[in-house]
Amino acid sequence: MKAEDKSQEYKPFQWFFSKEVSGSTLLLLAAFSAAILANSRYHELYEHLLHLHISFSFGAFHYSSSLQHFINDGLMALFFFTVGLEIKREILVGELATPKMALLPIVAAVGGMIIPGLIYVVFNYGTPGITGWGIPVATDIAFSLGVIAILGRNLPIGLRIFLSTFAIADDLGAVIIIAVFYTKSISINFLVAAIVCALILFVANLLYVRLIAFYVIMGVVTWTCVLGSGVHATIAGVVVAMLVPARGKYDMVRFISVVRHIINKMHANREIDGQWFSIFIKPEHLNNVQELETACHDVATPLQRMEHALLPSVIFGIIPLFAFFNAGLSFEDMPMTNAVLNPVTLGCFVGLLIGKPIGIGLASYLAVRLGIATLPINVKWNHIIGAGMLGGIGFTMSLFIGGLSFTDPYLLNCSKLGVFSGSILSALAGLAFLGLFVYRDRRIYDEALPPAN
Repeated sequence: MKAEDKSQEYKPFQWFFSKEVSGSTLLLLAAFSAAILANSRYHELYEHLLHLHISFSFGAFHYSSSLQHFINDGLMALFFFTVGLEIKREILVGELATPKMALLPIVAAVGGMIIPGLIYVVFNYGTPGITGWGIPVATDIAFSLGVIAILGRNLPIGLRIFLSTFAIADDLGAVIIIAVFYTKSISINFLVAAIVCALILFVANLLYVRLIAFYVIMGVVTWTCVLGSGVHATIAGVVVAMLVPARGKYDMVRFISVVRHIINKMHANREIDGQWFSIFIKPEHLNNVQELETACHDVATPLQRMEHALLPSVIFGIIPLFAFFNAGLSFEDMPMTNAVLNPVTLGCFVGLLIGKPIGIGLASYLAVRLGIATLPINVKWNHIIGAGMLGGIGFTMSLFIGGLSFTDPYLLNCSKLGVFSGSILSALAGLAFLGLFVYRDRRIYDEALPPAN
């Protein structure tokens, strides 16, 4: 395969990777801003923003909550929607498309969830903090890919794909945990209505309905029903995403034929002397360009169009906003010694820093050893260990599950302390570990070069 062809092969991933990496900087700034405000003389203003009241009604449905909960219940549904779109794309044409390709990151994700969860349970068994066992199970894809980006092109592309894929599988596991274990009560009427909405979306997909507005409206209605049912509303984002069509109005064969026909018409409409008219002077050219635009629109799938439209807003808007409203770790009335030694803090910290690399590394080793999976091209075991360390960057999903786990402000702050400290040290450890091997490999390569004349 030629180099340029190979670069094209990874283009969808590279687009996703670049957005996540760029957003990690803004996410970090939002988190630090929240922590600073929560411990400054403006902490009352910050608390006021968190609890700013929002309410609206839709028929029999009435929603009333704080601004923080609206962001967590409403806007974060869009985040989970984009996660669902990316998961579906990976299942159809990406790294999860075949069992052999999917098995290693999926097994790694499962191991990276079980071990941290067990470590947390060991620290918190029999205590009120046991409800937070799901906090250290998830990986923050934006921050982990951001750390990978620091090392640039010195790491194999297969490692970036492995890290992003197991982080995506990790997110799916976190969604399942939220749906199963963090649903407190169920309203049957709303749940049935949500199932009916999902069935309508499923039938529309089978009938080749490709109107984006239809899926937007049905997505909002489904979210409303899921929210009213008692199941966490972000689950609606993933469900709707899985039912968004991944097929365009026609395939590539017809698209090429249509485009060739349009190009031929454009050639036929040029001046005899070979000079092209401006589209403003000769209407035929404008019509041809519009036909070409329509053809490109029709061949693109709703899944692609929605992901490309939403991902920048989610990465640069919703996620930093979530971080700002949830990362405010206040040390007021919080004795540091007691907080650091609290089982919730230790469970989150050790689960992320130690449990994640052990779970990811051990599960990956067993999968390869048993012959059910293989390492990606040019990826070595030290790369997997380093990726496992970066998997300990929990942050966004960990904060999200922490907010679902605790109503006690003290336990919530302890979970934030454990998540922050565990995530920061995981990032530094992964960066140092992978950087060490990048430096070693580079030195070996330089020593192998023939001496200059």
